[in-house]
Amino acid sequence: MSVSFLMTPQAEISGDIPIELEKTRQPQYGRYLDELEPGQVFEHPRGFTFTTTNMLHFARTFMQANPLYLNRKYARDMGFSDLLASPQMVFNVTLSLGVQNDSEKAIANLGYYQVQFFRPVSPGDTLRAFTKVLERKDRGPDKPGIALIRTVGVNQDDAVVLQYDRKIMVGWRGDRPPTTPAPTVAVEFPRVHAALVELPLTGVNPSPGLTGPNTYFEDFTPGDIIVHANGRTITEEHMALTYAVGNSHPLHFDRVFSSALSGKMSGEPIVYGGLVFAWLEGLASRDVSEHAVWELGFTEGYHTQPAFAGDTIGALSRILAVEAIPDVDSYGVVTLQLIGVKNISAAEALKKHGADLFLKEDAKRTLGKEKIIDKIFEIERRLLVMRRSC
Repeated sequence: MSVSFLMTPQAEISGDIPIELEKTRQPQYGRYLDELEPGQVFEHPRGFTFTTTNMLHFARTFMQANPLYLNRKYARDMGFSDLLASPQMVFNVTLSLGVQNDSEKAIANLGYYQVQFFRPVSPGDTLRAFTKVLERKDRGPDKPGIALIRTVGVNQDDAVVLQYDRKIMVGWRGDRPPTTPAPTVAVEFPRVHAALVELPLTGVNPSPGLTGPNTYFEDFTPGDIIVHANGRTITEEHMALTYAVGNSHPLHFDRVFSSALSGKMSGEPIVYGGLVFAWLEGLASRDVSEHAVWELGFTEGYHTQPAFAGDTIGALSRILAVEAIPDVDSYGVVTLQLIGVKNISAAEALKKHGADLFLKEDAKRTLGKEKIIDKIFEIERRLLVMRRSC
């Protein structure tokens, strides 16, 4: 079907139209706790098309060292069809697509769980996202509650690219206006229960000179602690970067909104945690993931302190396990813990806090220890890493 019509000059008419304040509407997005029903499914609006330009911009902005995300020829020589979007970009975009429906009213993001990546994303791919509410915990009428949600990102072929769970803290609606109803979802919630990840790898390192010498599978031993040398000072750029990945929570870019909040959240916009995670992972990449061919996923991830424009962040990694894969000679799995600190170098943080830096912050109370205010992030990751013989 085509549509055609004749354009006519536009007359100014606002002065002739009565002003009716009683017809004022204030659309609201996100969901309050009482609007998140277990079993509820959201299909998130818009979607996101990945291009070479936005993929390279993200990889460079967040200091990626893996040439899979920077060098098209290297990615193709490795066996992939094209340049790869970094997993951090795929994760940030998918999470952000859901904010308008599931967490734009959230007070805090409490954690990431069982994030799994199933398929590569290349230029021209378009992702959509769906979220299902799994649980809602009521902590009393005067306290915000906690919702456990599951989000799935699918590509233009409806194939699942990644899935993950997260917990959000959300307040009750009370006498505030209800949020805009989400459209009824007519499709079944997509989910991967037990996924076979198939990667088109060649089993050889196509250009050893493009990668460093110390990040092959054989270079990691359980117990190793790697202090990443550089830090990264965050500026007000974070507000534009938040919207560049599609996150619509005003806490991250609206100073009027953030200043009107009460308590320790009041003041300057808080840096969107997905960006903090991406910077920390990028700071670590040349030391741990330059030879990674796949991010298998991550879990038990927490933002233990907020970050603001002007903060300088740093990263440390601790190797937790190395595993051979049956019948696979060219690659192995490395599990590591990524720790983020702020306004102190990673080396000084390790000297100051020692082993306590690697203890989960939520466990500190039962251990009789104080939480570390210099520490801003903790998570466990699993990488598929090339062997030196590859």
